[in-house]
Amino acid sequence: MRSLRGTLTVWYTVALAAAVLAFGGVLAVLQQRANRRALEDRLEDVSARVAAVLVQKARSAPGTPLVDASFAPRITQLRPDVQDRLSPIPGSVLVVDRDTLAVYGSPEVIRLSQAAKDELRLRVFGMHGERESFGLTLDRAPYRFVVRRVREAGPLLHAVAVGEPSRDQELVVQRLAASMILVVPITLAFAALLGWFLASRALEPVSRIIDELEAITDGRSLHRRLPAPSMRLDELNRLANALNSLLSRLETSFSALRRFVADASHELKTPLTVMRAGVERALTEQKTGPEALIPLEETLQGVRHMTELVDVLLTLARVDEGRMELHRESVDLGAVMREAFETAQILGEEARVEAALETPDELVVVEADQRRIGQLVMNLVTNAIKYTPAGGRIWMSLTGTATAATISVRDTGVGIAPGDVARVFDRFWRADVARSRTGERPGFGLGLAIAKWIAEAHGGSIAVTSRPGRGSTFTVTLPRPPAAVMES
Repeated sequence: MRSLRGTLTVWYTVALAAAVLAFGGVLAVLQQRANRRALEDRLEDVSARVAAVLVQKARSAPGTPLVDASFAPRITQLRPDVQDRLSPIPGSVLVVDRDTLAVYGSPEVIRLSQAAKDELRLRVFGMHGERESFGLTLDRAPYRFVVRRVREAGPLLHAVAVGEPSRDQELVVQRLAASMILVVPITLAFAALLGWFLASRALEPVSRIIDELEAITDGRSLHRRLPAPSMRLDELNRLANALNSLLSRLETSFSALRRFVADASHELKTPLTVMRAGVERALTEQKTGPEALIPLEETLQGVRHMTELVDVLLTLARVDEGRMELHRESVDLGAVMREAFETAQILGEEARVEAALETPDELVVVEADQRRIGQLVMNLVTNAIKYTPAGGRIWMSLTGTATAATISVRDTGVGIAPGDVARVFDRFWRADVARSRTGERPGFGLGLAIAKWIAEAHGGSIAVTSRPGRGSTFTVTLPRPPAAVMES
């Protein structure tokens, strides 16, 4: 399950990564444009110098052409004095005449291959407009050129091209990309750690609220309230206030329900006791006719059933209110198990269920309320007999270690469905009556809930393992203080 802290960290890191990559991309594009603009401005200045030299030479000697016709059509055909003026100018300089011939080329151009020279010459001759800039790859090297027409340098010249290798400008972008590749992972790792820290700090009040809510496990802890977040965040304050209001309403409802159950149970005990005494007296009187005995017996059974339910409800109401006290003393669990086993034999004989008991030879003593521990064991025994078919068996066992005592009740009954195992200790939950061995006495669904409370009230625990059709095993673990171990 993903945590909110991890999700926020991932989102923060992804957002930062996207921002850094976008920033790097925009920076690379802007840097590339700036480098190209600077290169073109420099080439523009150089081309203007070349054009100025040609125009100046043409105007200084109007009758003398700039192109020396005595040369054969080679790469260099300008007059020597014009070449002398152009040679100090840096860059790859090319002058093309109206016959598509290259009449001058700087040393950088001369060093190019013939194919590269021809490609450049044709590209310059095919320009449109008065000025043009373009990129070209010559001999596998990138170049940037600026081309300018030279109309005032005489009728023979067509255009001047000045260029420089653009590899350095591209290397700047490549170095920037390499730097981003190196820096971005480090930045993201640092951002992830920082995001985790910030998310933890931001969610710390939420964690405290969750801890407080998890501590409210039942109706007895509804009096607790959530503290206001120390960070004074409006959203968290609203959340804490809303949850506190909810807890207040729940506390009021639970208190009213507990009072009703306790008051109703207490008020019902007296009339039920009177009814039971009256029915028992009617059954023992000689004047009672035989035809009235059966209805009286059924009434007495119903009154006893109601009395048991009222006693259980009153016990649970006192537990919920925290008024159920345990009278702890040194208790020999072996004696408790043997007493419960005698009752199990009687109940098992009526239900045709065999009972067996296993206890160690040494004493197993715990500090506990003997009556409540006996009630716990009897609840488990009666539950086992109730859901064990005729001819089945139940086993009661007791074991002890230096730190704990374990009580186990196992049966060969109908078992519990996997989806119902987690609910067996819930109040008023019962398996289907059809699965009970005695449908006429299905119980109230409170015996295991009380057993769970007794075990936990003594600092122990209760667990169940079951397989449908194979029976169930209830295991109770009670702590043994060192004093109890020494006494045993």
